[in-house]
Amino acid sequence: MTADTGPNLVVGNDDPALSRQLDDALTAFNEAATGTAYGDSFTVKVTDKDGALVGGLTAWIWGGLCGISMLWVREDSREQGWGSKILEATEAEAVRRGCDRVLVSSFTFQAPGFYQRHGYVEAGRVPGIPGGHEDVYMLKRLTS
Repeated sequence: MTADTGPNLVVGNDDPALSRQLDDALTAFNEAATGTAYGDSFTVKVTDKDGALVGGLTAWIWGGLCGISMLWVREDSREQGWGSKILEATEAEAVRRGCDRVLVSSFTFQAPGFYQRHGYVEAGRVPGIPGGHEDVYMLKRLTS
């Protein structure tokens, strides 16, 4: 007869199945606690004439808030206004989906100034990013 040793703690590399299970469990908990269901996520993508990625964005929706997860523009296209076009398309889609706010974080070596030029205001900072940088959280209120 073997003894029951109880729960087993394991530390490992990326585990997509665990990530999905945790996401499902936390989503259910958050929806029960707030009475607000999560919305869909969406993307914005720009490709060149050959189909190569110029830039894109991933975002999520919850309770009237659109959260930008990632926005990236290829280096050779960064001075052509694609970041602004992607952000404006995102804001329009967020309004279409019932959002009145957009939240984004950007490291100080990335693009906080870009977001500020588009009407985002700083909501908080987290220090301790390598190289003496910070993670800047910014929020913009949208009008329909």
